[in-house]
Amino acid sequence: MQRSNAARFWPVVTFVVLMDVVTKAAAVQHLVPQRMPHDVFGEWVRLTLVYNPGAAFGLGQGLAYSRWLFLALTLVALAILGGLYRATPQGDRSRVMAIALVCAGAVGNLIDRVRHDLGVVDFIDVGIGAARWPTFNVADVAVSSGAMLLAWVLWQEDQTHAAGAHPAPAAPSDVRTLG
Repeated sequence: MQRSNAARFWPVVTFVVLMDVVTKAAAVQHLVPQRMPHDVFGEWVRLTLVYNPGAAFGLGQGLAYSRWLFLALTLVALAILGGLYRATPQGDRSRVMAIALVCAGAVGNLIDRVRHDLGVVDFIDVGIGAARWPTFNVADVAVSSGAMLLAWVLWQEDQTHAAGAHPAPAAPSDVRTLG
């Protein structure tokens, strides 16, 4: 018996959003003061509370209207992803997983944008010395991994359709072998 796409989609979305909300709440409560690193694995992995009013990696910071702009863009992205989900064939686990991860991450960060004007709570800080990746959160991991998986799935679909649209030329019937 094949599971429906919804039976795969909603548990992933629910789990990721809950993990994101819980970890962000813990970060806000325990990682004070803001911008003070807490070593986990030396300086390679640290927990550092920051608020990001912009998009991923701080894009759009400093724009007075960025909160509302990114909130609106997230809603548009969720609508597009909803259409992609509805167009997904039953049983396409990879595509469902990819869409679920991106949606869950988008919802997790959307919750922060709606909740307060400080921005999205970020707290995972990786790097070596001054060479640091931009601080991120569980929702960012879900969006990034889901987007990579979705790109791969859609590329695979495109390759399959392209191969079907241009079948290989038929072999001539009078092929002689050398022998």
